[in-house]
Amino acid sequence: MNQNESSITSLVSAFGRAYHSKYDIPKVFDDFIANDLISAEEFSAISQNMINGIAFFNKDIAERFKDNPAEILKWITQVQLSPTPLARSAYCERVLLNEVKLGVKQYVILGAGLDTFAFRYPELKNSLEIFEIDYPTTQEFKIKKLEDNQLHIPDHLHFVSMDFTTKFSNHDLIDKGLDNKKTFFSLLGVSYYLTKEENTALLNRLFDKVPSGSSIVFDYADENLFEEKGMSNRVENMVKMASASGEPMKSAFSYYEIENMLEKSGLLIYEHLSPTEINQLYFSNRTDYLSAFETIHFIHAVKK
Repeated sequence: MNQNESSITSLVSAFGRAYHSKYDIPKVFDDFIANDLISAEEFSAISQNMINGIAFFNKDIAERFKDNPAEILKWITQVQLSPTPLARSAYCERVLLNEVKLGVKQYVILGAGLDTFAFRYPELKNSLEIFEIDYPTTQEFKIKKLEDNQLHIPDHLHFVSMDFTTKFSNHDLIDKGLDNKKTFFSLLGVSYYLTKEENTALLNRLFDKVPSGSSIVFDYADENLFEEKGMSNRVENMVKMASASGEPMKSAFSYYEIENMLEKSGLLIYEHLSPTEINQLYFSNRTDYLSAFETIHFIHAVKK
């Protein structure tokens, strides 16, 4: 992913969170600030692009709701776009808030995009230092949006410009104030775009300078990624879209492989959520289209 694409990806991701906050009931993850970061023009343009692309995702839905663009947008957002980002954000922040109670002092968000955690939890300003890592252009894009919405950047929020997928630098984080304290990392929507070797190397670098008890939440694709079609072919569509965008999905893991990779990095699995468990936890008893993706798992791993 190049720097400009990162900004676009962050905007589309924020669109999914904003749509959910505005329209979906009950809420899986209520990012009530995301809508402020997307202009009405951007929201409308993304919505129209989604609607226009429905035939790629499902020709039956395109035909059935051809006179109901709002239902098309709901379908494509709830089936294809939002399930994994909503559930993984909800899970990650649930774990993080518990880790803060257990003594975590630093939160490092890898691929932060238009993340709004620091603004939704102002009460943590004196107890948690937050480091957002992303491309320089993405961070400039975000800072401009914060300024446009008169959202003051708090002192405990630090922007670290870096392509962490190719060259992670502890020095850059330390320069921004990262200390040798219990740290929590989030790595969401990234692992499947890296090779297994790149994932291992990144984990090694992340945990090299932080103490025991530090931990990470990340999502990964299982070994069925490239064979599973998923509901309405959404898994197959996800893989095709990634390839067409020039950033193909590169890795899929069995649970044993994930366990082995983490072990080599000095980490133990504290919690693992399968797609079935994710669905039960976040999407059970819904009357809309939202449900957990068939091949995506969540992990909370802790440094020994």
